Amino acid sequence: MDGTDGMDAFDHADDELDGELDDLGEFEGDDPLDDDLLEETLRHAAAIMDPVPAQLQQTAVEAYALYSLDTRLAELTFDSLVHGIPVRGAVEAPRMLTFHTDELTVDVEVSAHGLMGQVLPPQEARIEVLSGPQLASPPTLSADDMGRFAGDLHVTGPFALRLRTDAEVFMTEWLRV
Repeated sequence: MDGTDGMDAFDHADDELDGELDDLGEFEGDDPLDDDLLEETLRHAAAIMDPVPAQLQQTAVEAYALYSLDTRLAELTFDSLVHGIPVRGAVEAPRMLTFHTDELTVDVEVSAHGLMGQVLPPQEARIEVLSGPQLASPPTLSADDMGRFAGDLHVTGPFALRLRTDAEVFMTEWLRV
């Protein structure tokens, strides 16, 4: 007796396993056209059985349209809700925000009267006020040669600013008022 008596069944099972693994290897080289046909069939079935709501699809298209490789993000560096000192007796104190990039700083005041701010270093710019899905183009403010801008836009809900200077396009982070 060499210790392998009765192990023939295990050797046979191992051969069957090897054969099954070899059979599975045949699926690795499937025709990509079959995969494309399957994907198209599944897309068609999903469109019929569970269509994407029109409003959701429009929101997705608009969100993608906001994306641009040339746009630089202006980081929020000051928010009066977080860093501000409360003023006694102030009922509706304006919200003060500061956004910063390597090239510029944007100070913004959001109040019940609208938006007011300044681009530093002073320069002319076009400021688009983005506030979620919109049917028309977003409201736009113009910064003068001193970088100052103001408008009676009443911002509600989430919003962001897109600044277009002569040199570049900057986008602020999205914030909730």
